[in-house]
This record gives sequence, C-alpha cells and structure tokens, in this order.
Amino acid sequence: MKKLYPFLLLLMSFTGLQAQLLNPVSWKTSVTQKSETEYLLTFDAKIEKEWHVFSQFTPDGGSLPTVFTFKNAKGNYNLVGKTSESAYKKVYSDIFEVDEYVFENKAQFKQLIKVTNPKVTSVKVYVEYQACKDACIQQDKTFDIQLPIAHATIPQEDVKQETVADTTSKVIAVPLITEENKPEAVKEVPINETPKTKNSESKSLLSIFILAFLGGFAALLMPCIFPMIPMTVSFFTKQSKTKTEGIRNAVVYGLSIIVIYVILGSLITAIFGAEALNELSTSVWFNLIFFGLLVIFALSFLGAFEIVLPSSWATKLDSQADKGGIIGIVFMALALAVVSFSCTGPIVGTLLVESASKGGIAPIVGMLGFSLAIALPFMLFAMFPGWLNSLPKSGGWLNTVKVSLGFLELAFAFKFLSNADLVLQKHWLERELFIAIWIAIFGAWALYLFGKYMLPHDYEKADKIGVGRLIMAILVTTFTFYMIPGLWGAPLKILSGLTPPSTYSEIPNGLGGGGSSKSELPEHAHYGPHNIITFDDYELGLAYAKQVNKPVLLDFTGDACANCRKMEDNVWSNSEVLSILKEKVVVISLVCDRKIELPKDQQYISKTTGKEVITIGNKWTDFQITRYKSNSQPLYVILDTEGNDISEPIAFSSLEDYQSWLENGIKNFK
Repeated sequence: MKKLYPFLLLLMSFTGLQAQLLNPVSWKTSVTQKSETEYLLTFDAKIEKEWHVFSQFTPDGGSLPTVFTFKNAKGNYNLVGKTSESAYKKVYSDIFEVDEYVFENKAQFKQLIKVTNPKVTSVKVYVEYQACKDACIQQDKTFDIQLPIAHATIPQEDVKQETVADTTSKVIAVPLITEENKPEAVKEVPINETPKTKNSESKSLLSIFILAFLGGFAALLMPCIFPMIPMTVSFFTKQSKTKTEGIRNAVVYGLSIIVIYVILGSLITAIFGAEALNELSTSVWFNLIFFGLLVIFALSFLGAFEIVLPSSWATKLDSQADKGGIIGIVFMALALAVVSFSCTGPIVGTLLVESASKGGIAPIVGMLGFSLAIALPFMLFAMFPGWLNSLPKSGGWLNTVKVSLGFLELAFAFKFLSNADLVLQKHWLERELFIAIWIAIFGAWALYLFGKYMLPHDYEKADKIGVGRLIMAILVTTFTFYMIPGLWGAPLKILSGLTPPSTYSEIPNGLGGGGSSKSELPEHAHYGPHNIITFDDYELGLAYAKQVNKPVLLDFTGDACANCRKMEDNVWSNSEVLSILKEKVVVISLVCDRKIELPKDQQYISKTTGKEVITIGNKWTDFQITRYKSNSQPLYVILDTEGNDISEPIAFSSLEDYQSWLENGIKNFK
C-alpha cells in the first residue's frame, strides 16, 4: 500500500485539477481590405467573467502586457503605425505599486498593414498575454490570417474576411504608444483584483487633494504670502462701504484664487492629455527631467536664488486691479499669484509633477486643493476680522518654513531619479545609496532646525530657538535615526513605496545578518523571499533534496504574479511557516513567466499543448500543465526525494489553510 500511495494520490490530483487547465480568453480575427495593398487586421478577445487581461501599454514594474508580433512581416508587408486597442480600465496595484491598464469582458486590437510582396497570401501573428483572476496565467496564440484575394487584382473597395485560429508560437516585442494608436478613452473603473483596489482611483485623487491642500497651507506660511493676509483683509474691510460688501469682495477674491489655479491644472491636463501624463509617469526622461526641476526648486527654497516672473507682469496686473469692482478683485488675485511665485512656484511645480504622475484629472484636483488652502484664510479673516489679532507676527520663522520645504523637495527629487534607475535597471541608485542620501538630507535639516548653521535668507543667528522649531527638530532627528538601520537591510516599512525595493540593493540579504550567510548556500541555489534558500531549476533542486533527505516544496510562481507576492508577503512571512520553509523543506521556485530563452538544443514542441517551448517560462509552464493539468500561479506541491507527489496541490490560500497543508505534507514524507 505504501508503494501505491503516491500513485493513488497523484491520480486524485489529476482528477481534481483537470478543470484547472484554464483558457479564459477566446479570440476571433477578421481582415478588411482598405486599398489595393492595405489591409486592416482586427483581433477580438472575449474574456470570461471576473477575468482580465492587460493592455499593451500597462506600465513597467507590474503585470505582463499584451504583446503582438507579426512573424512573416519582413519582405512581405509593412506595419502602418502601431497596434491600436479599445478602451481599457486603469487600476492601482497595491502589490506592484503601479497603475495597471486592464480589459474586462472583451478587448479589440487593430493593425493596418501594407503589402509589399504580391505573392504573400497570409499574415502570421503571434500574441502573448497574461490573464488574471484569483490566479494569473500566461497564454499565447498564433493566428494565420488569410488575405482575401491576390493583390494584383484587388479592387479599391472594402473586402472583409473572418477567420478563427488557436495555435501557438513565440516572440517578444512591445509596441510604444503614439497618437495613432492611443486609445480613444480610458475608463477610470477599478476591478475586483483585491479588496484594497476597489476604490483605489478615488483614494488616489483624495490623497492628491490632501497633499495639495497641505502644500497650499505650507505656501500660506511663506514670506511672500503670509504678510499679505492682514493687508489684503484690511483693504477689503476699509474700502468696502458695508461689512457685507467687504465679505463679498473677500469671497470673490478667494474664489478668483481658486479659479486661477484650477485653470492652471486644467491647462496641464489639456496640453498633455490625461493618458499622455500616465505614459510620462513611467518614462525615464520624465523622471529625469522632474528630478532636475525639483532640485532647482529645492535650491531656490534653500536660498541659492529666487525664481521670479517678469516684474512687468505684476505692474500690468496692479494697474488693472486699481480699476476696482469685481474685475479689479479678480486682477488682485492674479497679481497675488504672480508676485508670490517665488514662494509658490516650487510648491505648485512639485504638486503638478506628483499629480501628473497619477494622470487623469489629478492636476485639476491638485490645484483645487492647493488654491483652497490659500483662499480660505482670506475669506475667513474677512468674515471675522477679530481673528487677525491671533495671527503670529512675521519674522524669521517664515524663512524657516521655506527652507524646511526646500529640504523636503530635495529628498523627494531623488524618488524620481530612483524611478528612472529602476526602469533602466542600471543599479546606479540602489537602496543603500538612496537611504544614505535621505539620511544626509534629513540630518542636515535637523541641524538647521537646531540652529547649527544659517542659510542666505536667514536673519542673524539667534541665541535661542522656539519651542515649535525644537519639536520639529526632534521629529526630523528621530526620522533620520529611524532610517539608519535601512543601510543594514531593515525593511523601513514607513518608507514602503518610496525607497527602492530590498532586492534592488548592493547586498540584498543585508549587512551583518538578516539571513543565512553566503557560504551556507548550496551550489546552484540563491536567496529567495525572506532569505529562504531557493532553487530555480527542478532537477538541481531535487538532487539537493535527495542529498539532504528533505521533502521538496515545488512552487510554481511568476515574476509578475500579484497573488504570488501576496502569498510570500502575508503567508510565507509568518514565523512558523517561515521556519518550515527554511529548515524542513527544499524550496524549488519555477518562474512561469520568465522570458530568458533556453539554449537552442533545449527548445522543443510540447507533446501536451503542441506549443513551442522557447523560454524558461515556457518550460516550467509546460511542466505544470503536463503534470498537474493547471496553468495558473501560484501553485504549490510537496514532493518526496524521488519527485513523487505526497500532497495535493494547493493554490492561493489563507495562512491557516496553507500552514495546515504544509505540515500534513511533511508528515506524509516521514
């Protein structure tokens, strides 16, 4: 019976998993003749309920994009423009910390081609895509689309022919978004990927609004604006014939400020376009340019120079403001925006940079929050003039606020530089260097707040500092010391999403501990999540398991698998589960979406699917399909040292279920 046990268990696994070989996307193709030599190819994808696939233009760092490759194009036909697609939805992935562009229910792709070889009769197109629900699968199709008639006799009229194909091949190429293939619209509707992403879009806009409101409040405390509050309010109260008129004028003044800045946000959105801003946010040049801009803004706040608009602008606006009436009040608001630009410009620029990286109407929302924070005090103090007596007097503290914002801008600038480095994978700004730069910036800020040195626009050095400045100095110092352990591999959870990931570092395992030493690594192994010793080759891992007489945890995973990351972050991190993974099993992680090509002599045609197996990801996907009749990740199986299954496979699950499954599998080994 002991000899029959693995066979019976494997048989049950095959029976239970037969329905797990998923194919949630069905395709239909058609071709329309547009001229004697031009044809429009259309690809319609029907997506099963609750599943979604990803746009060609989904940003790097998240799930895998849909990729089209025209295999027999060379010498036969030219592509006219890029492959266009129907409207997608944008959602925020809390796993990959990027926006992702997805299709639900259906998607359509179109490509115009121009035939150059009269003898060509068909177009061979390969498409590769990732489909996700509770799990993610990598799929590919090859379409052999027959052209309607011989090109030499093609009449100049539309001829349409439909065909359906479901074969496969292999290639990798990612088209770039252009004006020609940019989607007509983007629906900002979240999908049920995880409970956390249902309202992600509205939360993102709310965070922009709050950030902008705080930025506006900070600008209010600048030397260029704060002293103008009592002067402007006094002007309205004294020049108005009645109190009601004074309040009305102040409200018009405040609303004018809001309208001016909202128009600025609207212009940014209109000029660049909502989706162009989304594309820019993942662009290397976008991040490098904004890094430079934020450094310039920071140096301006620190006192290196002033950013001012031409003085003639302010003079002309002042002359218009003298005319009085509603128009005059509007020009007063515009004059405030121009005169205070040396203080507000860097903040407005930073907010526009941040909101542009979110895309959509974020620049408008950002400017609404910013202007509301500036306008409210003018309106409220006009309604309640007695409050003016409670305002602190202008002084050196205003410049302290300005300098503090300069340090924050300088630190924030390096986030954009880090984004560019992560996209290029140059490892110029790895985690340790990024944290070291932030420690230096915040440390310098703390010393400034403690009064250890002065900057160009400070008054004479004071013998003492105020209580508020002291409290701020203590907070900044505390944060600086908090970051120091990050140089040795501490996770710094407060900075999650700001610093480069822990794997993007000079020493991923940390200095002076934080996991097994390098000398303890078996040959061909590497450190996986949580410094678990991991093999990425089945045969090599199985050989090591036989050597140490431990069961194997076979982990079918993916680089772009969100649920795989959730399992690693939320389940594998549990102390009891982690102890088992490190001490009682040999972990073999087979990455099913890895694009590294196999050597030519190892490439083959799958006997199960009939598909070409060209990459490492193809190989492990084929292994999973052939053996377990499943093509979704994550999938976990426990094996004995001979490679026989001693547990039923398990997919994405809770901590309790996974731990129980893991412990039972190890008991079966013994």
